[in-house]
Amino acid sequence: MFKHVLLPTDGSQPSESAIQQGIALAKETQGRVTAVHVVPPFHVFTYQPEMLEDTREQYAKDSQAKAAKILQSVENAARAAGVPCDTVCAVSDEPYEAIIRTAKEKGCDLIAMASHGHKGVKALLIGSETQKVLTHSHQPVLVLR
Repeated sequence: MFKHVLLPTDGSQPSESAIQQGIALAKETQGRVTAVHVVPPFHVFTYQPEMLEDTREQYAKDSQAKAAKILQSVENAARAAGVPCDTVCAVSDEPYEAIIRTAKEKGCDLIAMASHGHKGVKALLIGSETQKVLTHSHQPVLVLR
């Protein structure tokens, strides 16, 4: 049975729901969880307005603060359930790669993540991190809706 579950989160409602289910699974198996939040590195040319307004240092500070808040909510939920929890803030242009890398580095035997349910052209244009993890991961992936 799965003893170490990786819980990727972007702080969205679907991610929060998947986290609750992942924590429940870890509790059931007397396992533990690791939460990961991925932030993009600072780029001078970007589509994200916050990068255009910030210096590299301010962007890093703001990104870390946002990640800490998101990861703290996972820690709190795990603590309330009595499940050991570790957190990771990864920096990458490709979230799926950071998720898979974190799972390997932390020795996770399952990745449990949300599917945001994008369909049609929107899914093709923005891509699905969940789909990319499913395609490239060697660890089992549990997709939760």
